[in-house]
Amino acid sequence: MTVDIDKTSGPSDTPPAGPEAIKAIPVRHYGRYVSAVVAIALLVGVIYAFSQGKINWGAIPDYFFDDRVLQGVGRTILITVLSMVIGVVGGIMLAVMRLSKNPVTSAISWFYIWFFRGTPVLVQLVVWFNLGLVFEYINLGPFYKDEWSDFMTPFLTALLGLGLNEAAYMAEICRAGLLSVDEGQTEASHALGMSHSKTLRRIVIPQAMRVIVPPTGNEVINMLKTTSLVSVVQYSELFRVAQDIGQTSGAPAEMLFLAAAWYLLLTSIFSIGQYYLERYYARGSSRSLPATPFQKIKANLLSLSNRSKPTGGTA
Repeated sequence: MTVDIDKTSGPSDTPPAGPEAIKAIPVRHYGRYVSAVVAIALLVGVIYAFSQGKINWGAIPDYFFDDRVLQGVGRTILITVLSMVIGVVGGIMLAVMRLSKNPVTSAISWFYIWFFRGTPVLVQLVVWFNLGLVFEYINLGPFYKDEWSDFMTPFLTALLGLGLNEAAYMAEICRAGLLSVDEGQTEASHALGMSHSKTLRRIVIPQAMRVIVPPTGNEVINMLKTTSLVSVVQYSELFRVAQDIGQTSGAPAEMLFLAAAWYLLLTSIFSIGQYYLERYYARGSSRSLPATPFQKIKANLLSLSNRSKPTGGTA
């Protein structure tokens, strides 16, 4: 007897079909597109309004590198650097005095910070310039003696007004940086026989710089722009020079735009320096330093070149 076996009734050799691949559909953010269109429209409107205004834009490149403008830029940088030196040195001293256990020095530091932070820098500049009403002469004994009006020049007025005011703000920044260092660091250095001043110089201040540097960079940029206030005491910095040229050339608005362009250029340069300085002091706290702008550009160029190269197929 012969039995016929149906070969098609056995198990199939092909594996069962797997689940269908999920097709992910990204969420559309229509609000982003609308806000982008509105922002671009506003920007185009502002540019169009300025282009239709009665402004002689050709006067800006004509005077951009004028000798008087360059001298004003140099004085602006000079007064910025010197005022920040006074502010940083004075701020460190005031911060140490504020944290001192001596109630007299702590109270003096508190009063200084309270007074200079509580009065506008413009008022302080005018007061310094007019102190001849109180002190008719400046008498330093055998070293120097002169009338106050001759002693308090516009440069010295700008330097004292900006530098002493900045010291009050830097004192709070330095105090925050000093308090950020763990007290165990100070206790360990004292246990090793280090004096209080040596502990500050060698242990506390270097570690506090990581906290002090970022706001100090912001203060430098702010100081650069605040120098425009010293024009009220007749110091010929960038803003006052631009005003003088605008009055004589008949292009006052154009010279204001010129001054704004120079301030933007200088603040951009200072911002780059601030970035690298912050990166330098972040070495002790970050395992990997953030890439510099040049390193980011180089990495992007390398990634683009790698994508453009054809990949060889397997045989």
